[in-house]
Amino acid sequence: MFGGFFGKKKNVKSENSLDHSHIVDKISKMNLTEMRTYVRNKLTTFELSEDGLIQVVKHISSPSEETENLYLQVDDMDSKKKKAFELILAVSKSAKISLEAVEAMQEFVKVYADIIEKFDQDYKEIYKSRLDDAIEHSLSNINALAELQRKMEVLGE
Repeated sequence: MFGGFFGKKKNVKSENSLDHSHIVDKISKMNLTEMRTYVRNKLTTFELSEDGLIQVVKHISSPSEETENLYLQVDDMDSKKKKAFELILAVSKSAKISLEAVEAMQEFVKVYADIIEKFDQDYKEIYKSRLDDAIEHSLSNINALAELQRKMEVLGE
């Protein structure tokens, strides 16, 4: 009697894990320009999602599985570093931002603190403060959305 219901939920869960693995695979093959295009939701073949934003930030801030090197290195070109910083700032402005994405952004700032600081000193930039402000702004947006959702639940809509 309930087999259809249980089977349907099982399929939804397997579809979600399939979507997640597809997102991880697709983002792991992207370069910074493609990731920026994805974050700005300009890709027609691949829709922006919360999981996608999380994977973008994790892809940049976590060591690769093959080489165990981080995405950014101290000796990388400055344009690559700047693109990565701008990508994180774009993630922070996304409407699909989630708490897990903000945590991943905080991890990015911790992992690359020395590179960010050196870049700021060398080029008179303020990426450290811009990234910190972006994280704070994202957290306040998430809190505002959570408060709105609580109010909607109280009102019953």
